[in-house]
Amino acid sequence: MDLVTSTWTEPANTATALLLLGRGTDPASERGVDCPGDLPAPSDPDLVARATAAKAALGERVFVLGHHYQRDEVIQFADVTGDSFKLAREAAARPDAEFIVFCGVHFMAESADILTGPGQQVILPDLAAGCSMADMAVLGQVETAWEQFTDLGIADDVVPVTYMNSSADIKGFVGRNNGVVCTSSNAKRALDWAFEQGQQVFFLPDQHLGRNTAVLEMGFDLDDCVLYDPHKPHGGLTPEQLRDAKMILWRGHCSVHGRFTIDSVREVRERVPGVRVLVHPECRHDVVRAADEVGSTEYIIRALDAAPAGSAWAVGTELNLVRRMALAHPDKHITFLDRTVCYCSTMNRIDLPHLVWALEELVAGRVPNRITVDEDTAKYARVALDQMLALP
Repeated sequence: MDLVTSTWTEPANTATALLLLGRGTDPASERGVDCPGDLPAPSDPDLVARATAAKAALGERVFVLGHHYQRDEVIQFADVTGDSFKLAREAAARPDAEFIVFCGVHFMAESADILTGPGQQVILPDLAAGCSMADMAVLGQVETAWEQFTDLGIADDVVPVTYMNSSADIKGFVGRNNGVVCTSSNAKRALDWAFEQGQQVFFLPDQHLGRNTAVLEMGFDLDDCVLYDPHKPHGGLTPEQLRDAKMILWRGHCSVHGRFTIDSVREVRERVPGVRVLVHPECRHDVVRAADEVGSTEYIIRALDAAPAGSAWAVGTELNLVRRMALAHPDKHITFLDRTVCYCSTMNRIDLPHLVWALEELVAGRVPNRITVDEDTAKYARVALDQMLALP
C-alpha cells in the first residue's frame, strides 16, 4: 500500500456543540453541580503556567490522572493516562500521594476512592462531570428488578455483573449479591465466571457491551438476551421471558458510542478506499458486526500504534482520543467514524480552568470537590472489584 500522509479533518459541528464542548448544562443527563469559588477565565493566557506552577508546588503530594477521552489541554498535566480501571489502579499504587486529582467522570473518581487508602483524598475538578450511562442505572430501580427476580423464583440463579462504568451504589449492589465488575476488555472472562456460578446473568448498565460479548464472543443467540426497561412495568418483560433468558440486559447505553450507526460504517467505506473500521464494544450490535475489529479503548490504541504505515482506519470511539491518535500517526490515515462532532459532553467538562482551580485550591490548603464513598457501599463494591481482579 502506498504511504499515506494523514491530514486530520475535524468532524462537522452540530447544534449541541456547546454541550459537547462542556459549555452549558444538560439537566436531563448531568448532575448539574457548579464548582464553588471563582474559575479562571478560559481566555487567561497564563493557565498553562499556573497549572505548571501549582502542580510543582504540590510535588509528590499530588497525582493527576487523565482519562483517554480528556482534552489535550488537560492530558498534558496527567502523570498517567488510561481507561477508568487502569487509572483507579494507578491511584491505588501511589499510596504516598495525598491528593488524587482525577480528570475523568464521577464514577471513575468513586472507584479511585474505593481502591485508595484512607489517607488519600480523591478530587474531581468539576462535579458536573458525570456519566449518562452510569446514571441510567439507579439503585432503587435495580433493587426493584431484583425483587421481581426474587418473586419469580429465579434470583438464586441470577448473577449480577456490572460494567466498570457504573456508580459505586451499583457496584455495591453487585457485591452484596455475589456478582462481579467487568471492563470492556475482560467482559467475556467475567461472563464465563458468572455462568459458572449461576444460570442467568443480570448485566448492568450497558446493554450493548453485554449483548456484543454474549453473542459475538460466547456464541449466544440474540434471542438469549432480553432487555429490561426500568421505566416499564416489570421491565417490559413477561415472566416467561425473564425465566428463559440467559442474559437480562439493563436498558442503558453510552451516549457517545450509541451515536454510531450502520450508515456511518457504510458511508466511510464508500468514502475511504480500503479503510478498516475499528469500534468500541459499547457500540450498537449491528455496528460491531459490520466493523473489522472491535475492542476496548486500550485495544484501539494498541491496534493503531501497531498498524502499518499507509493503512486507513475509521475509529468509532470518543473524538478526543481519535484526534490524538490521528495526530500521533501522520503516516496513517485515521478518521472519525461519524462525520459530526461526538465528544463525551460530561468528560469535556474537565477543562484547563477547572484543573487550575482545583490545583490552586490544594496549594492554598483547601480540598475542593472531594469524592467519597460511604463505608458500607465501598465495602461491597470492593468485593465485586476484587472478584474481577481474581478472574482467571
